[in-house]
Amino acid sequence: MPLYIPSQVCSTVGKDPATTAPDVCMGLVQDQLRQDGVSAPAGPANAGLPRVVAEAKQKGVDLKVVVLDENPGIDTPLRDVATEVGKEFPGSTVLVLSPSFAGTYSTSFDRVTLEAGQDVAKVSGSPVAASQNFVTELTTPHFPWTPFTIVLVLGVAVAAAATRLLQVRSRKAVAGKSPATTDSAGS
Repeated sequence: MPLYIPSQVCSTVGKDPATTAPDVCMGLVQDQLRQDGVSAPAGPANAGLPRVVAEAKQKGVDLKVVVLDENPGIDTPLRDVATEVGKEFPGSTVLVLSPSFAGTYSTSFDRVTLEAGQDVAKVSGSPVAASQNFVTELTTPHFPWTPFTIVLVLGVAVAAAATRLLQVRSRKAVAGKSPATTDSAGS
């Protein structure tokens, strides 16, 4: 499936989207990611991102963060940017942020976990806080709902089968007894 790289990625690397193709800007983004795992416009709001990437590495997450200054028309292109970065950096977990959207890619985490991380990243305010919250969501153990559900369903099935077995035995026991005969009636 072809990916759509939005022109907003050019502002990330200080290029004019009117004169620079998004593919060229994407190459520059990947060059920046090779340095410290971050591609973001210069400024104090993004200064802490290399530290977040380093802390994620200590937690076992090879994080790459891309920050766009402007939102694309819809959020889907952010996942496309993340996918493009993920192809370039196999094994990495990628977070792409814009002011209102987030997109992710990873071969290490399932889509449900990534979506949960995206949700907390989108509402975090600054890119640094968003990235920290994303990593926290990925590295926090969650209740194992799938195994719990399987055990619960099996337990209900066993209880239903046991109840039915007891009903059948009870009916057979009642049917096996003959009605009491009265010997005193004839005496």
